[in-house]
Amino acid sequence: MRHNKKFNHLGRTADHRRAMLANMAISLIEHKRITTTLAKAKELKKYVEPLITKAKEDSTNSRRVVFSYLQKKEAIKELFGPIAEKVGDRPGGYTRIIKLGTRQGDRAEICFIELVDFDPDMAKDTTKKKATRRSRRGGQKAAEAPAQEAPVAEAPAAEAPAAEETAKAE
Repeated sequence: MRHNKKFNHLGRTADHRRAMLANMAISLIEHKRITTTLAKAKELKKYVEPLITKAKEDSTNSRRVVFSYLQKKEAIKELFGPIAEKVGDRPGGYTRIIKLGTRQGDRAEICFIELVDFDPDMAKDTTKKKATRRSRRGGQKAAEAPAQEAPVAEAPAAEAPAAEETAKAE
């Protein structure tokens, strides 16, 4: 029976899959974004997020545990240094998968997987609105509208001197 054996084997043996995920995790940590297939990205997300959670606590034991998965000193330094600082207050969800479409050769779904806090495009302030050119229907009506507003703007100015004269008379 296959109870609780639900993960994607990716068409590889266990050793090959473990080595491939470790190499992809190292590349993700070093480059902050990699392009891969959707199935590999989903498995990589399950593989790397517990390692990032473990890196938030910088102890000798957690370094040894993460090193047993990754086996590369430079990646460990990067993970426990800048990455751990940026994700220190985040409760989870350290990676983002962005679908790109399909690969031309075999129609495999391709995507980015990236570390959330290191994407410069997403970190920009999104409250600013872009100035877009909007076209209006009925250009003649738009031209007539300012002519109608002009007398309205002058009317309060004409009333103001009359109010001053009545104040002086009193």
